[in-house]
Amino acid sequence: MKGKIRIIVGRLFSTYWFLPSLMAVLAVGFSLLTVRVDQVLDDHIAGLFWLYSGGAEGARVLLSTIAGSMITVAGVTFSITIVALSFASTQLGPRLLENFLRDRGNQVVLGTFISTFLYCLLVLLAIHGADSQAFVPEIAVTFGIVLALMSIGVLIYFFHHVSASMHAEEIVAAVGKELDKAIDKLVPGRAGIGSFETEPRDEQDIPKEFDEKVKGVADSRSGYLQSIDYESLFNLALEHDLLLRINYRIGDFVPPERDMIDVWPVKRLDEKVYEQINKATVIGIYPSWNQDVLYAVNQLVAVALRALSPSINDPFLAMSCIDRLGAALIRLAQKNIPPSYRYDETGTLRLITSSFSFEGVLDRSFDQIRQASVSDVAVTIRLLETLATIAGVVKRPERKEAIRRQADMIKRSGDRYVAEKLDQKDILQRYQSLKKILEND
Repeated sequence: MKGKIRIIVGRLFSTYWFLPSLMAVLAVGFSLLTVRVDQVLDDHIAGLFWLYSGGAEGARVLLSTIAGSMITVAGVTFSITIVALSFASTQLGPRLLENFLRDRGNQVVLGTFISTFLYCLLVLLAIHGADSQAFVPEIAVTFGIVLALMSIGVLIYFFHHVSASMHAEEIVAAVGKELDKAIDKLVPGRAGIGSFETEPRDEQDIPKEFDEKVKGVADSRSGYLQSIDYESLFNLALEHDLLLRINYRIGDFVPPERDMIDVWPVKRLDEKVYEQINKATVIGIYPSWNQDVLYAVNQLVAVALRALSPSINDPFLAMSCIDRLGAALIRLAQKNIPPSYRYDETGTLRLITSSFSFEGVLDRSFDQIRQASVSDVAVTIRLLETLATIAGVVKRPERKEAIRRQADMIKRSGDRYVAEKLDQKDILQRYQSLKKILEND
């Protein structure tokens, strides 16, 4: 349930309409509040120098001008945002559209203009110019002027922000930060999800008949696995004395009626347990950035591949993506990736997860870029230099072997496709330097 709530909240704030709508509702409430304060304090605020002191007709003209200007500017900013989205989709790929939609700056800008428009419109309705019942909400009109001045500052910010956000390097840097945040969330040790092991403590921890007699929990929907509530599954296994095995990772595509989670023993799998297991997973029509390191990796790889395509042909953008991927892999090498086996306090295995590995993330980061850059010497050299930087912080033998395997494939591709002797020599020098780093430690 927590996973679903997290997904729903994340989806709401990633849409372009939610935050502006929330700000609009607040503007409606604020307009009613300021008008009510004016009605209560009407006799006590007369003569204050900082309040609006004009008549009813002047207040109407002022608020009408502000409201009309704000709704016009809101339309212009929305049009500019659509242009930015079109540019991102064409030049950098549709995978980055969600990053633009989740941009808080664009959402706040649109929300500010709409909120100011609604505020002024509602305050305008409260103004009465008849001599017998004349009422000008001086505090409310003054706040309308303040909101108009703030909106001018927001408009200046928007012009700067949207021009900067359309810069390819800025977009790559933003995706890199998202990847770093996802990696930082990987550190295990939260209360309620047991102790962790990379391998079973004993062969007897997994029953011999587990694979043959296990019962799978399937979902009728198909889509990408967006979230798994590991804590709920662990507590469920503890409560009903179960062993659960999760067969998919976050970001994997789950076909319909495929067993997502296996349950042992079968006799304890009743309708209630079945329902609780299904509630612990969220399936959507596309991958989500929540809990998914590979989602941001795929975004950077997609940008690099598009930059290396003949239509774009921007190797420097591809090298920026490689730099960000290298920095993320260095950060990942220093983290404890959540292992696959989780035990309770009595030493009983309760949860087997399908976790990714450093080696898998390394291959996902560089395999397609290596294949697309076989004829680009500069990008090939940057790949080897990045691998050398990663090798300088990696300690585990299996991770070093993965780097060595990746370097060997890059070297073979360079020998096969690079014709110039000087270029081959440059690639060989980087390759030999990387081999020394791997062998010295």
